[in-house]
Amino acid sequence: MEIVDQEHHRIVLTAIIYKTEEGQNKFLITKRSPEKKAFPGKWTVPGGGLETNDYVNAPANHDGVWYFAVENALKREVTEEVNVEIEKVKYLLDMTFIRPDGFPAIVLSFHGRYKSGEVKLDSDSIEYTWATYEQCKNYDLIGGILEEIELVDKILHGEDEETAIKNSTLRI
Repeated sequence: MEIVDQEHHRIVLTAIIYKTEEGQNKFLITKRSPEKKAFPGKWTVPGGGLETNDYVNAPANHDGVWYFAVENALKREVTEEVNVEIEKVKYLLDMTFIRPDGFPAIVLSFHGRYKSGEVKLDSDSIEYTWATYEQCKNYDLIGGILEEIELVDKILHGEDEETAIKNSTLRI
């Protein structure tokens, strides 16, 4: 595979959104439109790309730099895609891949608690559900998403984050 650009990457942000109902952690998953170029019809979690407009039009914090641009962009993407607000956003992990067009991508995965809003999907998705980790096993998820949901479920059940990640099947 030819890599288009050795220095620049598309930065994508994803959110494992959870809420607790009747003592069970439930995760918001969405089914991608069949018209999507990447992973059509697969189930995934909300997210999207970091854009320069996420920070350049905002006041710089200090000496021309912007803090929390990634978290703010993630919250924007979640609101755009599923119409909900999240809180207590925490970094989970990163991954990289080469898109079919040869452009490298970096995915930064986070987890955050559902705060408010009624789920309303944008045109990128055609269905959604709130599902437990065990229920998520029954959906045709993009590779790796189930393992990320499992990690967050373990963390929410009190497992040390470092230990959960170290012992995950996502580690080589």
